[in-house]
Amino acid sequence: MSVIVEFTIEAEAFTLGRVLSGPPVMRIELERIVPTGTLEMPFVWATGTDFNAFETKVRDSPYVKELRALDRIGDSGLYRVEWNVPREDNLMEGIAQTNATVLEARGGDTWEFRLRFNNHHALSQFHNYCVAHDFPLFIERTYTLQETTGSGHQLNLSQKQREALVLALQRGYFGTPRETSLDELADELSLSKQALSDRIRRGNEKVLRSVLLSSVANSD
Repeated sequence: MSVIVEFTIEAEAFTLGRVLSGPPVMRIELERIVPTGTLEMPFVWATGTDFNAFETKVRDSPYVKELRALDRIGDSGLYRVEWNVPREDNLMEGIAQTNATVLEARGGDTWEFRLRFNNHHALSQFHNYCVAHDFPLFIERTYTLQETTGSGHQLNLSQKQREALVLALQRGYFGTPRETSLDELADELSLSKQALSDRIRRGNEKVLRSVLLSSVANSD
């Protein structure tokens, strides 16, 4: 039975996090990818304002062979990165060795990961790898795909996405007229406005996909 784990890790605790974290302050997201035996995570979305400084910082890293800008959509840019990270210093190596699928990976100073493992044994192997290589993960939750609880798993929400959506709903953010602002919600959650906007947007997308697309499939 497959099992999903959600965890956070400080950017300074693993190489990719150190390379991609600020300054400048950018919101980073790694493209979802299935295991291939090696897991280099070549595609990276960066959201922010100072793209020139971000590109210079990443290209100057000894762990990056090449950085190519592929596309720009609004305040987000898509990049392809050719990494030069030693296996013994690579959190992604542990993910690849245990054949995990990266469902979500994003962050700034702190990174959030959501991984799916084929079984609990693979998850245990990943945990052992992180302990052996001193990766200080904070496990937020683990659950199977069959588990449907009131915590948002049936909608494929992370705990932080659910927290943001619930608070926004309770404070009247979705009302007409709005009873609170994004700035006020961000202050309450100790987040940047950009980070909270991203969390609410992605949470809304997951809810709509779970509810609307599943309804369409069932009607078919």
